[in-house]
Amino acid sequence: MNAARWFFDFVSPFSYLQLNKVLDWRSRLDITPVPIAFGAVLKACGQLGPAEIPGKREFTYRFVHWQAEHEGIALRFPPQHPFNPLAALRLCIAAGITWASIEALFHHLWRDGKAGTTAAELTDIGRTFGIDDVERAIAGADVKNTLRANTDAAIAAGVFGVPTLDVGGEKFWGNDATPMIEDWLAYPQLFDKEEYRRIAELPYGVERRR
Repeated sequence: MNAARWFFDFVSPFSYLQLNKVLDWRSRLDITPVPIAFGAVLKACGQLGPAEIPGKREFTYRFVHWQAEHEGIALRFPPQHPFNPLAALRLCIAAGITWASIEALFHHLWRDGKAGTTAAELTDIGRTFGIDDVERAIAGADVKNTLRANTDAAIAAGVFGVPTLDVGGEKFWGNDATPMIEDWLAYPQLFDKEEYRRIAELPYGVERRR
């Protein structure tokens, strides 16, 4: 069974939308979930998030809601977005980065539409993980260091967005790429075709100055 890493952030509704497929892929892939700070990835890439760009923000939210309806996934946006996901990310790490904790936090934020930016807002869900003092748990140096190391590893691996599934160096970005992943899992030689090889080396015609 091929090893894979699933990079995600709780601030990303597309990570939530892809979660059920990722859980299904575990029958074909040995997937390690990796919580990362998407904001740090954007900064490293010199990018803004889609929710930070007027016009794109409104379209993205509409697209998220449409995808959820189209796929039959219960979704309710949290009270604010973008929100600071650090508390949720650190609580996930403190809970052992289990699939159960990942599901629970995504459901809290994106299925039930609840706030989760502070220890107080995550107290009840923390207790379901056996963590009575959420504030203390997410303040631990080991937890913070793990999140930082995860994010640095993602950047080093060339991750530029979430969710990203990395299978042996092949990276698939976004919930939109889910059908592509399914095709690749069924036919791993997909990208060996001539045109895929050609476009991988396509030269720039013009480059904008930043």
